[in-house]
Amino acid sequence: MGSPMLNEFSQAELHVESAQLQQSLSEALEELTEIEQSLEERGDYSLGEGDPAVHTWEVNMVLYQRVKERVDSLRAALRRIEEGTFGICMQCGSRIDKERLEIVADASLCIACARLQGE
Repeated sequence: MGSPMLNEFSQAELHVESAQLQQSLSEALEELTEIEQSLEERGDYSLGEGDPAVHTWEVNMVLYQRVKERVDSLRAALRRIEEGTFGICMQCGSRIDKERLEIVADASLCIACARLQGE
């Protein structure tokens, strides 16, 4: 078993994957900027009825965290392409099925390890 290049991706396929990941990253960063702008308005936490803006802010904060995690995941996938480890499970070292990567391009775990971790 020599090389960790078990991923079976040609250079052309890796180029396409990289371009798609870059596009997704660009979209996620745009979304992150929009959410950051909406987070600037906090609402009033005073006693009484409460400001509906507080609820909106809290929902946006959760959304911000999710999009931030997506950005980090996309950046990690792009790094794996550069390092030659894209398509290799970071948990067990097995090849990640191309079908899984077509659905979840930034997947870092094979389906078996992802199930074990509840992802």
